[in-house]
Order: sequence, then C-alpha cells, then structure tokens
Amino acid sequence: MGERGALREGVRAYRLIAGMWVRSSMTYRASFAVTLCGNLVLTGLDFVGILLMFSQVDSLAGWSLPEVAFLYGLSVTAFGVADLALGSTDVLGARMRDGSFDTLLVRPAPVLAQVGADRFALRRLGRITQGAVVLGWALVSVDVDWSPGKVLLVPVTVVSGAVIFSSVFVAGAAFQIFAQDAAEVQNAFTYGGTTLLQYPPGVFGKDLVRGVTFVLPLAFVNWVPAAHVLGRPYPVGLPQWTAYASPPVALACSVLAGLAWRTGLRSYRSTGS
Repeated sequence: MGERGALREGVRAYRLIAGMWVRSSMTYRASFAVTLCGNLVLTGLDFVGILLMFSQVDSLAGWSLPEVAFLYGLSVTAFGVADLALGSTDVLGARMRDGSFDTLLVRPAPVLAQVGADRFALRRLGRITQGAVVLGWALVSVDVDWSPGKVLLVPVTVVSGAVIFSSVFVAGAAFQIFAQDAAEVQNAFTYGGTTLLQYPPGVFGKDLVRGVTFVLPLAFVNWVPAAHVLGRPYPVGLPQWTAYASPPVALACSVLAGLAWRTGLRSYRSTGS
C-alpha cells in the first residue's frame, strides 16, 4: 500500500472509530449537553483570569486587552482543534502498561488512527467554541488597519497552529513509547504550550522565547503572525517574512512528528501481558 493509500485507510479508520464514540456519547443527550457546557465553562476560566488581571492593569508587556485576547483566541482555537482530533494520545502510556496497546497493533487499521480516535470526545468542542468566541471579539476590538493579507492570515494561522499542536501530540505519543509512560511530559508541551501562548512574548525571558521559536516552534501558532497583524515587534527580532511562515513550519513539524511516530512504533516491545 502506497503513502496515499495508507493515508486514506487511516482517515477511514479514524472516521469509523470516532463515529462509534460520537454515537455512544449521544446516547444520553442531556448528559452530553451538560458535559459540553461544563467543559465550555471550565475552559473559559483561563480568559476570566486574564480579564481579572486587566481589571488591575491597563496593559500587559505593552499589549492591550483586545491584543491579548487575539493571542488567546488564536492559541485556544488552534489547540482545541488539535485536542479534539488527537487529545486521546495522552493515554498511550496507560495502554502500554495494561497491554491493551498490543491489541491495536494486530488490528487491520493504522495504529495512529486508532490511538487518535480512541475515546473521541465531542465535549472538547467547548474549548474550540470558547476560543472562537474570544477570537471573534478580539477581531472586532483590536485597532488594526485590515488588509486582504491580514484577513487571510487569521484562518491560515488557526489551521497551521492546529497542525503544529497535532504534531506535538503525535511526537509526544512517540516519546511515550520510548519512555513507557510520559503523559505528563507530553501535557507540559501541549496544554502548557497553549497556556504559554496566551500571553505576550515580552512577559517571558528571552531564552524561553528563543526555545519556543527555534527548538519547539510554538511561536508560529500565534506570536509571530499576531505580531504582523497587530504591528508589534517580532519575537527575537525575526524578519517580517516569517509572519507567513506558519504553514511551512506546520508542514515540517508534521513530517518530523510522523518520522518520530514510525521510529517509536518500530522500537516498541510488547509488555507480554
């Protein structure tokens, strides 16, 4: 089977498994609605914290509330899409410990598709919804001279950010294969990463900003394109053309994550249970 055939098979398997979990969750519609609303409220507490912060200050590292909301909306919406699609990968370590990961290896479906779609939870739509609402408010509140390029950059940034975060999820899953259980390490770069990106880069030390720009390029999820849209200084003095570098960065991240996953899968040794 070629690469395209494997991709089609993976998408098909993912859709079937995710659909099974969606049908299961919709069996009790009232429970699903309550869970979705609860998830929406819980994820919104992060932005409530930002609002409380701005009730005491006029700006954060020189950024106004609508500008920080723009960062927040880009980061949370992109992360929400990735979390919806691949958030279940953080239980891979538990599957290896109890031996259930071995059952995925013998099924006639791509392993990554099975891991990603496992326990697919529509309640995670709450995070996407909340992030999109904040992003929408920010777009009409920021003082920006909008051009066609800047308008197009917003959806491109969200999609690219989702791919970057998805790549981090996949790379984290590959690392769990080597470490046998490293869910918290993975969460530090996924959930921790989106929290980091909700604030302006000027809040953090230069070494940290360099690290999330050149080592783990989370800065291209929102910091770099947002700097262009808002007319702010680019992180670590990057050239202006990097404002449109999020798509190629996302492509590079996905390729590297795919290689890491294949390497990890080849190195896996069964627990024997």
